[in-house]
Amino acid sequence: MGKGWKKAGKLEAAQKKGAVFTKIAREIAVAAKLGGGDPNANSRLKLAMIAARDASVPKDTIERAIKKGTGQLDDGSQIEEVVYEGYGPHGVGILVECQTDNRNRTVSEIRNLFKSHGGNLGESGAVAWMFERVALIQGKKAKVGDPEEDAIEAGANEVEKEEEGVYSFYASPEDLDTVRTALQGRGWEITVAELSFKAKDTTKVSDDQKKEIFELLEVLEDNDDSHRVHASL
Repeated sequence: MGKGWKKAGKLEAAQKKGAVFTKIAREIAVAAKLGGGDPNANSRLKLAMIAARDASVPKDTIERAIKKGTGQLDDGSQIEEVVYEGYGPHGVGILVECQTDNRNRTVSEIRNLFKSHGGNLGESGAVAWMFERVALIQGKKAKVGDPEEDAIEAGANEVEKEEEGVYSFYASPEDLDTVRTALQGRGWEITVAELSFKAKDTTKVSDDQKKEIFELLEVLEDNDDSHRVHASL
């Protein structure tokens, strides 16, 4: 057998790392396009640059992405955001937020992923009604105390525990920056601050059915053009 599996493993790790770099660079470009190239005046860009730093994205990749977003660099392609809607196995509603420079390629790939995993891609509006648009602020804190109190004081509508010391706060879309700033003032290290989707009602499925659904969600998340995936689970 030799050491072929090690080479394959290294290649796969390198490919995954490259995909992560690409996704972060696209988010930086989109953030810069929408809010300007100054991270101090653009919280979405600032968080994207922090994610880039944590993932060890090269500095020139970050600078190139900012220039592309602000129009200082024209390489013949434009990154745009698009949301695809579909149903997974067992009637689960799925939204896939993508960042792409080629809509035709992306919709074809997303459609095939749905189809090959027991789901189907729908038209615009097919499952959007199952979700509400929210501001999502995720943060961590060494000594949490009372997250419910922090949520109320910061103006968030809801708070959920993700793991030890890490919580997700949900607010109205227009309150994103207000809640983010208030939570920082209460000692939270903010790791995510973005507009997101939250299921209004969850689809009830068994553990065995969940496995099928998770397989689809994983391949959708691994797609090069996908940015975020939401499901009514």
